[in-house]
Formats: sequence, C-alpha cells, structure tokens
Amino acid sequence: MLTGAQCIRFLNQKRRVILIIDNRYAKNQKPGNNQNKDLVNENVRFPEVLLIGPNGEQIGKMSSREAQFKANEYDMDLLCVAPNAKPPVCKIINYSKYRFEQQKKAKEAKKNQHTVEVKEVQLTPQIGGHDMDTKARAAQKFLEAGNKVKVGVRFRGRQMTHIEVGQEVMDKFIALLSDYANIEKPSAMEGRWMYAILAPKKK
Repeated sequence: MLTGAQCIRFLNQKRRVILIIDNRYAKNQKPGNNQNKDLVNENVRFPEVLLIGPNGEQIGKMSSREAQFKANEYDMDLLCVAPNAKPPVCKIINYSKYRFEQQKKAKEAKKNQHTVEVKEVQLTPQIGGHDMDTKARAAQKFLEAGNKVKVGVRFRGRQMTHIEVGQEVMDKFIALLSDYANIEKPSAMEGRWMYAILAPKKK
C-alpha cells in the first residue's frame, strides 16, 4: 500500500495511481447518511465511548475510532444513542433499518394525531325548536370528532334590551349537548354577541 508521500511522488513523475478504498468504510460516506443529525459512523468523535453490541450486549469502553472498527467488523453502523452520557453510549446497528423504523413510527404518530379545531354554531334569540335541534345535532358531530364548539347568539336592534332571552336560548342549547360537552368558557357578551365555548367530553 502506498503512503501519501509516495502517491505525491508518483503523481509528480506523471505516473498513474490507483486508489483502492475498502468498501466497508466507503459505505459510511454515502451522501444523506446523516440527514437527521444523528451521530453516526464518522460523525461519532469522542475520546471514549461505551459500546453496545448489535444484540444489546455491552462490549466495553474504548475510543470512538476503535468502536467504528468494531462496527465495521459486523458490517454495520455505529450510532451514538446517548451523546450526553459519561462516557457517551454508542450502539452497533443497521442504520438504514433503524431510520426506516423511526420514520415508520413518526408516520404512525402523525396519522393518529388529531388537530383540534374550533367550529362555530350561530343562534338567534328567536330560534325555533326544530332549528335548535338541527344545530345541536351539527354541534354534536363536531364534538364527537374531537373538536371544540363556539356557540354564538346574535342580538339585533332592540334585542339588546332583553339579553336574558338570549341567555335562555344559550342555556337550553348547552343543555342539549350536556352528554357530549363540557363548558370550557361560560357565556359572556362581546359586543352584540353572546359567546360560549364547549369542549368535547373525554371518552
């Protein structure tokens, strides 16, 4: 094997130099191998690490360079799983398989994640019983889907002099949803509107 100085001398003499790279080390240099800021392979640089084998067995303390050689012996990767430990803990793993499993878990978590929305239902002080039942059923669906419901009663003109009528409508509407909702924010006036916010009951 040629040293660096010999390579330079041969190049100066315009001779061809063929570099042979051990593919065990070349695999660690693939672009994108560390796009997720994991400390893996050549990015693991500590004076001393605690090395865990591929089957979970504790191999012992050694330099990160020695740990990389160990990982190469298994034809696997070196991942630092606890960089803040003393000494940092590294594990010999199949990094491609590890990333695939991590991405799968993240995808499942995102799939099961529900974003809570606030749906709005508008009422009037003179709303009829049929219309109120229809709006209550719509609100029930929102609540069952895990969303919050903002209930609003709008007062027009002289209706502002009889706010208690709107309060009765609000109370009746909330009572219709008592099996599905908790009152997160009690009814209160905001300008010409009376608002209350309902949150779904935990199943």
